[in-house]
Amino acid sequence: MIAHLTGIVHKLQPGSLTIDVQGVGYLVTVPLSVWDSLTENDEARLHIVTYVREDRFDLFGFAEMGERMLFEECIKMTGVGPSLALEICGVPRNVLLQAINEEDSGILTNIKGVGKKRAEKMLVDMRSLLENHPALFATAAARDGVTAEFDQDAIAALKALGYDQATSMSVLKNVPKDLTTTEERVKAALQNL
Repeated sequence: MIAHLTGIVHKLQPGSLTIDVQGVGYLVTVPLSVWDSLTENDEARLHIVTYVREDRFDLFGFAEMGERMLFEECIKMTGVGPSLALEICGVPRNVLLQAINEEDSGILTNIKGVGKKRAEKMLVDMRSLLENHPALFATAAARDGVTAEFDQDAIAALKALGYDQATSMSVLKNVPKDLTTTEERVKAALQNL
């Protein structure tokens, strides 16, 4: 089993990259947040989960050990495969913590591939995960607020203006981080559309 890789990053399509370790290129799938943070041709160290099934052998990479542990716990949940677990890991942990604390499954429906019913089931699993592994969310507890990408009111406002959810989340992800109100986020998002 591969636990970590350190090498030169070569980005492919979003969420996919190769990491060149002394001339051997390993194909690694990463959360979009990790993919965005890496720079082409720079050296990086990724924590790896080796996922082996009879019909697949995949490597999933994470910038920090907490993300890797979250991924490993998510793929243990009923109905959550590696693709969905990767999407969950792309959500800031303070947003997941907010969903758990407020018992708001609506926040989880913003994750690609998660509908209302699945979000409610995931919320139960996440609450159990928080109880059994509070360290996964310890750093998130210190952070306040919701990132723009998961601002429910901003997403709803953009949807009311005719933009789909994926487009709304994508453009909100790129608004300046110092914008704290929904109104400011929507205004900035509309300027980028």
